Amino acid sequence: MGLYKNLFKQTAIYGLATVLPRMFSFLLVPLYTHLLPKAEYGKVSIIFAYMIFFNVILAYGMETAFFRFYNNETNKKRVVETSMVSIFWSTILFLFPALVFRNSLSVWSGIDVQYITYTIWILALDALVIIPFSRLRAYQKSMYYAAIKIGNVVVNLSLSVFFLMFLPKIATANSNGFFASLYIENFQIGYIFIANIIASLLTFIILLPDYITLKWNFDTQLWQRMLRYGLPIMIAGIAFAINEQFDKILLGKLLPANIAEAEVGVYSACYKLGLFMVLYRTAYTLGIEPFFFSHASNENAPQTYATITKYFVIFGSFILLTVIVFADVLKFFMIRDTSYWEAMKVVPLIILANFFLGIYTNLSVWYKLIDKTYIGAYISIVGAIVTLGLNFLLIPSMSYYGSAIATIAAYGTMMFISYYFGNKYYPIPYDIQKITGYLTLSTSFSAISFYGFRENYYVGVTLLILFLYFIYHNEKETLIKIINRKKK
Repeated sequence: MGLYKNLFKQTAIYGLATVLPRMFSFLLVPLYTHLLPKAEYGKVSIIFAYMIFFNVILAYGMETAFFRFYNNETNKKRVVETSMVSIFWSTILFLFPALVFRNSLSVWSGIDVQYITYTIWILALDALVIIPFSRLRAYQKSMYYAAIKIGNVVVNLSLSVFFLMFLPKIATANSNGFFASLYIENFQIGYIFIANIIASLLTFIILLPDYITLKWNFDTQLWQRMLRYGLPIMIAGIAFAINEQFDKILLGKLLPANIAEAEVGVYSACYKLGLFMVLYRTAYTLGIEPFFFSHASNENAPQTYATITKYFVIFGSFILLTVIVFADVLKFFMIRDTSYWEAMKVVPLIILANFFLGIYTNLSVWYKLIDKTYIGAYISIVGAIVTLGLNFLLIPSMSYYGSAIATIAAYGTMMFISYYFGNKYYPIPYDIQKITGYLTLSTSFSAISFYGFRENYYVGVTLLILFLYFIYHNEKETLIKIINRKKK
């Protein structure tokens, strides 16, 4: 059980580093939806969607390649140095041309040039800290990693609240004061990005010693091998970004101009109710990726991966059902403006889609361990094709509900493809009967609760209790062993 205890500890700390920032950012959603009209919030969501694409490109798979080669290479210092030098110069090669051609980018994207400028700086600053953060994870400095991540979001949240809520009042109360000089009327979107820039800059300054103490040694052969490993990860990442974010961009392009941004706004706000599944999936991924690589050589590794996947599905199924049962309670805290609630019908689909993505993350370990990351790229490309095809087909008639259907279809397709080929190239003895049972039951109970007895919490809570009993009945022996161990 030592392996699982260590995994749980690492996942808990990285989960803290993920959950707390996301919970802080959770507070930004009611702030944005309260202060911004639906169309303005839609515009912000579209810009952030573009940022996801460029984040993937600027990382070009180097983070995953770093962990793979750090665990395999004897000269680990050389891996760190080569990775950091690579990211530094690739970021510089992006930054200056992007600033020079920002007007052209503005015309191409339809986004105001000042927002393009802010976005470029945020992307560059975030790219520069990719390897320093990976280095902290490799050195198992999880507490320091968590503190910086949490600090970043605290700064972002605090500045956003100040700029959007307090600065207008202070400027109005004292029109000749210093803060009045900082206030620009109808500049809410600009303040959102300025808060992001300051938070990213402070994070970079904290991690700047990594660059100052760097020897700037660069191993060309190692770098080429890392690129060969990482570039398919980048392609998969781009395809993932299409699955995750391109629906918002397409909604803005395919719907009539007079409603497009408002539709993106309500969809993006209700999409955020999938946060809890995203938190669970993200925290797990941060803890599991180094674990998978470091234990790949163990004889019982396949059985270990199978056990981990089963319990991931158990906890994920419970989260799925819980969030869907109480979705209409959560909306009161997260989305204060009732005009956004029209998109609540997509919430079960989005949560289930993110659960499928989490299962896919578990199943995808095989192609990373056998150095066939290009297969992951192919699978993600298939998912992207499903996403694009269904979005183009369904958005004109179904708007954002069509986008939600496309998302769940894409992740479900990726999950089944990965299982099929993983079973062929790197067999792992998954307990398919139990995994399917938990997934089917939680999905069925969720559909009954949300679409049949919505906001009837007598039914919803009863279904939750029945599902917990089902878990206990199936995992009773394991639970008893854990309880007896604690008693000793």
